[in-house]
Amino acid sequence: MIVFAPRENSPGETRAALTPVTVQRLVGIGLEVQVEHGIGQRCNHPDAEYESAGAKVIEDRDAALGRADFVFRVSKPAIGEIPRLKRGAIHASFLDPFNEPEILKAMSDAGVTAVSLEMIPRSTLAQKMDALSSQANIAGYTAVIYAAERLNKILPMMMTPAGTVSPAKFFIIGIGVAGLQAIATAKRLGARVTAFDVRPEALEQAESLGAKALRIDLGGETGGTDQGYARELTPEQLEKQRHEQGRVCIDSDVVITTAKVFGRKSPILVQQDVVEQMKSGSLIIDLAAESGGNVEGTILNEEVVTKGGACIIGLGNFEGRAATHASQVFSANLGNFLEHFWDKEEKAFPIDLEDEILKGCVLSHEGKIVHERFKNH
Repeated sequence: MIVFAPRENSPGETRAALTPVTVQRLVGIGLEVQVEHGIGQRCNHPDAEYESAGAKVIEDRDAALGRADFVFRVSKPAIGEIPRLKRGAIHASFLDPFNEPEILKAMSDAGVTAVSLEMIPRSTLAQKMDALSSQANIAGYTAVIYAAERLNKILPMMMTPAGTVSPAKFFIIGIGVAGLQAIATAKRLGARVTAFDVRPEALEQAESLGAKALRIDLGGETGGTDQGYARELTPEQLEKQRHEQGRVCIDSDVVITTAKVFGRKSPILVQQDVVEQMKSGSLIIDLAAESGGNVEGTILNEEVVTKGGACIIGLGNFEGRAATHASQVFSANLGNFLEHFWDKEEKAFPIDLEDEILKGCVLSHEGKIVHERFKNH
């Protein structure tokens, strides 16, 4: 059976779906691996490394798409490429299914088994395949490094002959995987970190990393979902949260927001009046920019300087700023997914829609949309 990984469609995408290390693993279990010429150019993996690992480097993308049994990508495919896929092929990537129903329908019409990496359950069994968490780790780290470079201040406290320089103040909103990594990285660099999340257990994790937890009594139901995301708040809860957060934002040098509600537009947590009161030179990095943003005034892939001199940074794909390691962990997640279900004796990948993991992430199969959440979309 053939696994094919094409170059990514988006010019801003620096990651590769497969790296040479994973190629070697897949070849070792009896798969033929093909990659498109230049797939690793932007993450420091030349074609020669793929060839040394056992992959065939392909120039004809369309022909490779048409004969592959597995197609692995990072991002969703161009809709025009879907009919070129082999009927019965398994396509795995981030598919953004809540916002891309046309892609899901095209996959179904083409008879392709569509695997949405966002939908892999956040369970102990599936942890090794959890590409969302792997990428969020990288994004949390790179957001802090980006802020450290852009901020016109040093991060740690420093004793100088002229006196003491106070540490930079970071405020992390949303203590999921990205938030925890942002806290840990900012603390390592010497910043003073405050963090907030609606989940009490997340605040405890932040404190274990050395952050000060902002505790707000929101009343009503809070906590997390079975997918590990924060629950959507009521308008009254959001208003109280914004008010308390606003006071910390105004006193901060860097605010990093990471709050996403799965399958919905991200909630606005930092409003324009707060942004306008932030100090000149302060930064707001909105890691939810690609799903609508947590900050009023965020524009995807742009930086907006306010009248007061604060800067809202809505750049997408912070993971891609460390493309080598982002590709490494993404590729390992895909390799783990394939190996977990691979039948070595039969040399096959059986699709059992009653399996806990496949039931969660397989959206279309055998010409039908099979996932319960999308059947009627």
